[in-house]
Amino acid sequence: MEGGGVQIVSRRMVKPEYQKSSRAPEPETVHLTPWDLQQLPVDYAQKGVLLPKPPAGGAHAVEHLASSFARALARFYPLAGRLSPGLTISLRCSDEGAEFVHAAAPGVTVADLTGTVCIPRVVSSFFPLNGTVSADAVVDPSLPVLAVQVTELADGLFVAMSLNHGVADGTTFWDLFNAWSEISRNGGDANGDISTVPPPPKRWFIEGCTVPIPLPFAKADDIPRRFEYPPPVYECSIHFSPESVKKLKAKANAEMAAGTATISSLQAVVAHLWRATCRARGLAPDQETTCLLAVGCRTRLKSMPPVYVGNAVSSAAGKAAVGEILGDDRLGCAAWLLNRAVAAVDEACVREKLAAWHANPSFRCLAERFPPETVVVTGSTRFDVYGNDLGWGRPVAVRSGAGNKLDGYVTVYEGGADGGGRGGMELQVCLAPDVLARLVADEELMKPSV
Repeated sequence: MEGGGVQIVSRRMVKPEYQKSSRAPEPETVHLTPWDLQQLPVDYAQKGVLLPKPPAGGAHAVEHLASSFARALARFYPLAGRLSPGLTISLRCSDEGAEFVHAAAPGVTVADLTGTVCIPRVVSSFFPLNGTVSADAVVDPSLPVLAVQVTELADGLFVAMSLNHGVADGTTFWDLFNAWSEISRNGGDANGDISTVPPPPKRWFIEGCTVPIPLPFAKADDIPRRFEYPPPVYECSIHFSPESVKKLKAKANAEMAAGTATISSLQAVVAHLWRATCRARGLAPDQETTCLLAVGCRTRLKSMPPVYVGNAVSSAAGKAAVGEILGDDRLGCAAWLLNRAVAAVDEACVREKLAAWHANPSFRCLAERFPPETVVVTGSTRFDVYGNDLGWGRPVAVRSGAGNKLDGYVTVYEGGADGGGRGGMELQVCLAPDVLARLVADEELMKPSV
């Protein structure tokens, strides 16, 4: 089932559909921030949901989804624009549209995608713009910054979205997906007339930042866009029930007894995985290991608007010798390292990082950003992923595309159907094939007895 027989049925460009009570916004230009520009060498963000088979049939559902997507796109109209060519990169809010792909994989069933811990490679065929780097849309300004693909399966539907990472982050990604699902589910506009109240497209810049920011290259083609891909990784999905999450959090906090600061559920579960990954990789006790967490900045900056379309993400890194975090009663140590690293990402830290990048812009491909033997954690349990009921049932599963898949890359989701619902957690983990085999065989990880 490597290819899965995925066939493209049709392609079209979907433009925002504005309500009669509102007019299309005037064309405008949105200049990209340091947060945005750093993501240009990175692949498009790719996430999708696996849904049960719609009762009215796949073809009818596809047309319904195209119509509701057009109305959702009206609320996020900058994502229907195009990136400008040149060395001062901006997003033109030109309403040129997002690509909408209809595909079919009649030989693939829902059970094929959910029946094993390891995720089959056919999933990558359910996503549009595979192999596309965000900077490609600068070199080819006709390339859309947003595309969706609806793939009919034998007994289900897979709805996927690919978004240029230089334009927006995971928060914007799931805000759009949530709006789309609500409009689709309601048969009209979410919250009455959601399309008439788009969030402001203007980006946030630190004081003294040059706007627009000139790139330090002779031509746009010089933006790093390609690198020699590392050996392929395999991917698995690991679910933690609400009970397991509570026990891991309690154990981590009990081991540290850190006073007023509390280790969070996410920090405890990620520390649990970090330790298991060190075991699966067979790292020596004196070898340094790093766990890097993506940290949202919308609530860390007082001057940020309450609703923000774009990138607003920093990072926090926990580092230790492997021997310091492995062994009995060391979960708390690993989790505490993450807790302190996240706590250090305050407003002053965020501003300092942005100012440093503005003074000396750096563009590196994702594989070049992290030292070997690192665990890189993205996503958030706060994203309403399993709430994306498009009208005929909640998602059976959530999956990622092939973009940005590197050894040690982890995506966090809220607990889904197999994770026990609210309070559970799902981690999708990419590792070298032999390491992943050892990871999923690790009973301490898969069935934590805490």
